[in-house]
Amino acid sequence: MKALVQTRPKRAMRLFAMIVSRYWGVLGILAIWQLWVTIGGVNAVVLPSPADVVADMAGNPAVYISNASETLLVAFLGLATGFAAGVLLAVVAWASRILNGLLTPFGLVFSSIPVVALIPIIARLLGYNVYTVLAIVAISAFFPTFVFAGAGLRSIPAGTDDLFTALGASRWQRFRRLVLPASVPSLMVALRLTAPEAVLAAILAELLMGTSGLGYMFREAAGRFAMERAFGTSIIATVTSVLCFGLALTAERRVNARWK
Repeated sequence: MKALVQTRPKRAMRLFAMIVSRYWGVLGILAIWQLWVTIGGVNAVVLPSPADVVADMAGNPAVYISNASETLLVAFLGLATGFAAGVLLAVVAWASRILNGLLTPFGLVFSSIPVVALIPIIARLLGYNVYTVLAIVAISAFFPTFVFAGAGLRSIPAGTDDLFTALGASRWQRFRRLVLPASVPSLMVALRLTAPEAVLAAILAELLMGTSGLGYMFREAAGRFAMERAFGTSIIATVTSVLCFGLALTAERRVNARWK
């Protein structure tokens, strides 16, 4: 029992040392932020202190969790829809030269259009509701996926297509055993790029015309000058986006490691 009690402080010290060694930059920024607000007497409406932001997050976890969960759900559904549509149309473009000539320039042009420019158009068509947010996320995921999937479907190893032709493989066999496996690394790159973008697109759409979620939460808090809530929402949005990127990056590395 005594040994167990003695090991707990050691574990806490090791955990503290690990956090400081890994995240000393973030901790330093927070310390400077707190000193700046305290010593400079900055108004909380202009810049709240980190302590106030943390207190609001700790005192209202249900508000943050519910809105973050809704944003994540919309981002996931939109990402899945846009990713599947992008892969499907990329396969269609690969199968038909005519459709490839029509869809590829279309995808390249629209992939360069900012998502914020599409929100008013989609909102006019679908209304100011969650379906518009879902559509915006799907569109933001669709075009990068279409471009990367199309490039992946055309990146087969040199000479392999001639080998399959010499062996008498059908077009379907060539696609299933050669083209599709060769495109997997490009598909994982598309997933890594679109996963955090889906979260940001959902937040942006919620900010402009949503009625719930992190984007709406930020807009509502900023509108009533509750800056500790607005900063807390920004922190949750940033952490969520980074976590999605990290999960997608981990999935890409594992898939590529097994695929190669």
